[in-house]
Amino acid sequence: MNPQMLNLQNVVNPLFELSEVSVGEHYYWEIGGYEVHGQVLLTSWFVLGTVILFGLIANKDLKPLPEGPQNFSELVTEFIRDLAKTQVGEEEYLKWVPFIGTIFIFVLVSNWSGALLPWRLIEIPNGELAAPTNDINTTVALALLTSISYFYAGIRKKGLGYFKRYVQPAVFLLPINVLEDFSKPLSLSFRLFGNILADELVVGVLVALVPLIIPIPVMLLGVFTSAIQALVFATLAGAYIGESVEDHH
Repeated sequence: MNPQMLNLQNVVNPLFELSEVSVGEHYYWEIGGYEVHGQVLLTSWFVLGTVILFGLIANKDLKPLPEGPQNFSELVTEFIRDLAKTQVGEEEYLKWVPFIGTIFIFVLVSNWSGALLPWRLIEIPNGELAAPTNDINTTVALALLTSISYFYAGIRKKGLGYFKRYVQPAVFLLPINVLEDFSKPLSLSFRLFGNILADELVVGVLVALVPLIIPIPVMLLGVFTSAIQALVFATLAGAYIGESVEDHH
């Protein structure tokens, strides 16, 4: 084999090892020579299928006066549009409504699936089913997508001049500003992962100790906190994009 290819493999393989983050046992699938968390893909497909199916039903026969699923769909759409407008700004918000809306809906439905559905009753060969956001890899992927989006938004609008923000208002703040951008995806991913994991663990322990009635208020609280976490994630994503496109004078 070409020595350059060997050197490249020696560099790439440790990077893949470092990028693999695992918490608990997992049901592994091998795809293209790589191991992936099969239980996360299964629940993610369920969430995506639910969202797509509802979208098709809600928008199948649109009426001038919305009712039923169409009414709820338009309510959610208006909420996301207002959220994007508030965080990104009036000039740029429309092009970011699909991204922020996708993030919000996916995180919300994922969180609610973990809070309301008895995933653990379904047996799989290894590990156990849970909300997609209960896996650190999912939340890290969402956070990295957000990071890529706000870098793209800033560079698209300002070109290489976007990077001037790192030396504003003073050059000596460069390390702090760079560190801030690295900490954003970390805080986004670990906040969401930690809250969802803790909620599911608490419910699981209570169900095991006191199977009847007592866990229900905790599950309802989980539904509320799950919605809050989705809102926080989408709001911060919009705020970061808004910060990257705003004009600094």
